[in-house]
Amino acid sequence: MPRYALKVEYNGAPFAGWQRQNDLPTVQGAIEAALAKLEPRDHTIAAAGRTDAGVHATAQVAHCDMIKDWNPFRLNEALNYHLKPDPVAITACALVEDDWHARFSAMERRYLFRVLMRRAPAVHDRGQVWQVPHPLDVDAMRKGAAYLLGKHDFTTFRSSICQAASPVKTLDVLDISEASGVSGPEIHFHLRARSFLHNQVRSFVGTLERVGSGAWAPEDVKTALEACERSACGPVCPPQGLYLAGVEYPDDPFGKIAL
Repeated sequence: MPRYALKVEYNGAPFAGWQRQNDLPTVQGAIEAALAKLEPRDHTIAAAGRTDAGVHATAQVAHCDMIKDWNPFRLNEALNYHLKPDPVAITACALVEDDWHARFSAMERRYLFRVLMRRAPAVHDRGQVWQVPHPLDVDAMRKGAAYLLGKHDFTTFRSSICQAASPVKTLDVLDISEASGVSGPEIHFHLRARSFLHNQVRSFVGTLERVGSGAWAPEDVKTALEACERSACGPVCPPQGLYLAGVEYPDDPFGKIAL
């Protein structure tokens, strides 16, 4: 059975997350239903990461196994046709080796979190950003974020229902930048690591927002990290500003595709 890598973009607002669930709309369920229109049978796809309800993706990666030898471009087009009107798009499709795996072959995940600083309700970016009604001190947040870089026990920033075998992870990048969004000034958090714990990114951003607003000192992030207690974490921010923005592999399966 030929295996295909899929690069997937989606708006997570109407979905109960990535992972298939009974009687609830999910991104995985939408793609598997589209695959069943092409080859009528049960399909199971695997993804690089399981995003939560309300979380978006600009470059999620999944793989599927087909019976027919599909031309990747034709498979891409057919899936997008059957995915309508769901806010999901296959932006690239490539034939890969039989042992290639969207999750286990990945070397790095990249996330983006958008925070909109504006008092008036967002209209055009509703559901796409976390909105806070006050300015944030970027320099203070950068000082706080520096304590999170590297290899640590991230128990403080891990969901109580996280299923990872260990809370020890290595955070390679946590960059914070200012941006001009459609709805107003934004703060962007860019994070990179081989893998993340459940709710780790949202725990980071919620904690750093407390630093940016002046409620915490940057050094309080270090104290929270070293506590290794979930109760030491700042508020976990809502999901709508979070995007899975990229997945890296030893050899990019989409590198030679031009769509």
